[in-house]
Order: sequence, then structure tokens, then C-alpha cells
Amino acid sequence: MRLISLILLLLLCGSISAQKVEWYSTTQAAPWAKQKVKPERNDAGSEIVLDAAKRLQVITGIGGCFNEMGWDALNLLSTTERETVLQAIFGKEGACFEYCRLPLGANDFAMSFYSSADVAGDFDLVNFNIDRDRYILIPYIKAARQINPNLRIWASPWCPPAWMKTNNHYASAIRPSGEKDVNGLAPAEAIAEFSTGFRMEEGYLKTYANYFARFVKAYEAEGLPLECIHVQNEPCSNQVFPSCKWRTEDLTFFLGHYLGPTFERENIKTDIYFGTINTANPEYVRVALRDKEASKYIKGVGFQWDGKKAISTIHREYPELRLMQTETECGNGANSWDYAEYTWNLMKHYFSNGINSYHYWNMILPSPGVSPWGWNQNSMVSIDKKTRTVTYNPEFYLMKHLGHFVQTGAYRLETPLDKNMLAFVNPDGTITAIVANVTDADETISIAVGKQKVTLALPPHSFHTVNWKQ
Repeated sequence: MRLISLILLLLLCGSISAQKVEWYSTTQAAPWAKQKVKPERNDAGSEIVLDAAKRLQVITGIGGCFNEMGWDALNLLSTTERETVLQAIFGKEGACFEYCRLPLGANDFAMSFYSSADVAGDFDLVNFNIDRDRYILIPYIKAARQINPNLRIWASPWCPPAWMKTNNHYASAIRPSGEKDVNGLAPAEAIAEFSTGFRMEEGYLKTYANYFARFVKAYEAEGLPLECIHVQNEPCSNQVFPSCKWRTEDLTFFLGHYLGPTFERENIKTDIYFGTINTANPEYVRVALRDKEASKYIKGVGFQWDGKKAISTIHREYPELRLMQTETECGNGANSWDYAEYTWNLMKHYFSNGINSYHYWNMILPSPGVSPWGWNQNSMVSIDKKTRTVTYNPEFYLMKHLGHFVQTGAYRLETPLDKNMLAFVNPDGTITAIVANVTDADETISIAVGKQKVTLALPPHSFHTVNWKQ
């Protein structure tokens, strides 16, 4: 009898120790702290059960955006210090970013206005080049790739070359009366609220489609193939920085009759996404997905800002469509803990509504992180211009809780809707749960995987990742 009891005890211990469990926590006072975790036998009590068989959407990558001001800030540092920051974002011991965005031409965190075809009337793109990118963005991307060779990239324009717009300017809007002029745009040159800012004429449409094709090929020649392009950043807004508003019918027409056929003719394998959509109205996306010509080229849809309110409808109506969260909301430069909790809520919303990839906005900025157009924004990492001090902000650690443990090719798992958590099963079989306590009180949560459970004591205002290795 004693022998049988001993065998049962050994089997029980074996089943509990068969999985190695890691637990990392982040509070404002103690970021990324490894905690001791004691696995227990799962007796089917009140714990949350994670079932690796109950798989939802596949995860195609986690990352951020390469911006000119980020590389400029990094170059304030010594070679060793710069390497440390890049390791923290892209390295195996860091946030492990593997799928990142870059602007196709100037965006609001470029050093100035520019495109790859700035000679007006150059319909044959004789003067097309990516020379500026070779000095700024491409070294930034290649430095990241030195650390993570698996890094993939995608791109979107904030604005066409200015001469292709109806106002011949990179910006589309002016500051309200009384505020500082930041772009030199005259009030009469602002794009009308409900109009398309692009010149919807044959020569411009053809040339712009060729412009995309030339950009993709130029990056391929640099050894940096683009996995996908999104047709326009925030096509529903006129901005004081590089921007171009499009009526959905016009953007759909361009994609279906010019961009898609050009990629097909040029045998370009880069996917085309209808993004990055920043309106709450799902009809903006439906128009493109219902269009016979455009829909055959659309491989997915990207959402950011107000687009988060449309994503649940589109996911429900088109459950097989690939979806991307393309940009976190940027805050006001305070880089506060409160805003990290707001970003967590956004993250949970996007994943719970079917997105396949998640992208932070400015990975690195100088401190303060003010754009040339006057907007002070958050970043994962801040580099003080005077002291050259590097600060890892709360959102860096939140993104690390996600990126460090959630691999490309993972699947999201079912979790209770009323719990502040996300869970994933990775291609290597590991299971990851990300849990947040955004309250002022201590919380306790028990999570079971197979025959094993862990009970976590969560201090107020904290983020946690628990990882089960087989």
C-alpha cells in the first residue's frame, strides 16, 4: 500500500513539475521583476482554465514604427549605449519586436517634409529615389535586424508627393486661429473636410501606383522586403502634418484600378492592406470589401485610433480577413503609468476583437518627444538631449510583457471576458498569460494549465506575464 502511495506521489509531482513556469511582474516601483511561482495541483476549483485547444486568431507579429526622430535620438548615444537600447527592444532578452512599420515618405515624426519623388510633374518618376532613407531609416532598420534577423517590415504613406495633392502641400490642415503656424499652409489651401486630397486624374493615379511599386522594389534592393503596404495612413483625417484625406470610393477606386493591377503586372508579392483606417464607421471599409475590383487585391485591413470602434463589426462580418492594429494612441508626452494602463485597455480591446498583429507607435524619441509640428508624444524609450540619459517608460515594459513571450505564429486563447487578461499558445507549445491589475486594491488570481495551476498575488496597478513551458 505504501509503495502504491509513493508511486502516486511521484506521478503527481512529475505532472506538476512537467511544466516550467515563469512569472514576471511590473509595477511603477519595480519593473520587470522575476517572481517566485509555486505550481499547485489543479483540483478544478475557481481558477481560470487555459485550454491550448481553444484557439482563436493567429498572431502574425508584435512591433513598433521606425521614425526618423527615433534614429536621430539614438545617435546621441555612444555605440555601446545605442546597442543596449536596440537590444532592449529587438533582442531575445528584450521585447523581441519582430514585425515593424515604416513610413513611405514623410510622417509626423520625420525631420521635415519629403517624399521619394519630389520633382513636380515627374510622371515617369525619372527622379525617384530613396536616398534620404539610406541615411536615416534604412540604417535604423538594419541596426535592428542585426539584433533580430527575423525582423519583418511593412509600410504606409502619410502623404503622396505634394504635387500629387490638390493643394500641392504635404499638410492638409492649418492650426486653429491664434495658434502657431507649423506648416506654412495658407488657410485657402486647406483640404475641404469631405473631399479627397489626391488629384483623381489619370496621370496622377498611374504615377502614384508606380510610386508604390518603385518603393517596394527599392527596399527589396536594400535587402529589406516589405511584407505588406497600407494604402494611406489615416485616410479619414486632414492633419497639420503630412496627410491626405480620401473618400472611401476614391481610395477603393485607386486600389482596385491602379495599385492592385500595377502590383500584379510588376509581379510584386507584397500584400496590399486597406488601411490604416481611423474612422468608427465600418461602412468606410465595407465599400472596399464589397467592390469587385478592389476586394480581390485586399489581403487585410489595418485600424488605428477611432478605427478601434469599427473593428468588431468588420471582424464579425469578415471573420477570415486578416486585421492589424497599426498604431497605438500616442498620449501627450507624459509617459505616465496611467497611460500605460490606458494602452493595456486598448491592447485588450484589439486582441479581443480579432487583430492578428499589434504595433506600438514611437519606439524611441528624444525627451521631450515633440514632433516638428508641435505635438509632444509618448514613446517606449526616451533619450534626454542634454544629459543623454536613457529612460525606459511604463509602456516599454507593457510592450515587453507582450512581445517577449508571444511569438509570431502564436494563437490567442479563450479567456473570461470579465478578466483583465490575454492568453496565447506559441508555436513551441508554451502558453502565455498576460494579466493586469488596474485597481487600487490587491487582487488574487488562479490560472490552470492542464493539471497544474498557479495562484498570483497581484499588487495594485501592475502588469504580469506567466509563461508555461512544456
